[in-house]
Amino acid sequence: MGIIKVGPIRMYGYHGCLPEEEKIGGYYDVNVELETDFSGAEKTDNLKQTVDYCDVYNIIIREMKIRSKLIEHVAARMADALKKEIKGIEQLSLELTKIAPPMNGDVAMVSVIVER
Repeated sequence: MGIIKVGPIRMYGYHGCLPEEEKIGGYYDVNVELETDFSGAEKTDNLKQTVDYCDVYNIIIREMKIRSKLIEHVAARMADALKKEIKGIEQLSLELTKIAPPMNGDVAMVSVIVER
């Protein structure tokens, strides 16, 4: 078993409960940590025996484009899609961070972590 980390993936999205967030949007970062057996790839240098980082990236980008009110919902959707669509993921941890959320205060970010 081994760990593959991808991120931060920086994206722009339109998630949030406020009407302004749907129109203006904001920046988000995603960090993914995948536990998988890539011992075959270590020996053979064959991409088919590990997780392709491009697949991870493309799934994250695709799910970010689907608007949600809550980042918890977006993060869960991303994690579920990764687990379902990529073979060999034993466990994963995904952190979705909303940069400079619109709050009544100086808050740099809010993030959620989901595990599968």
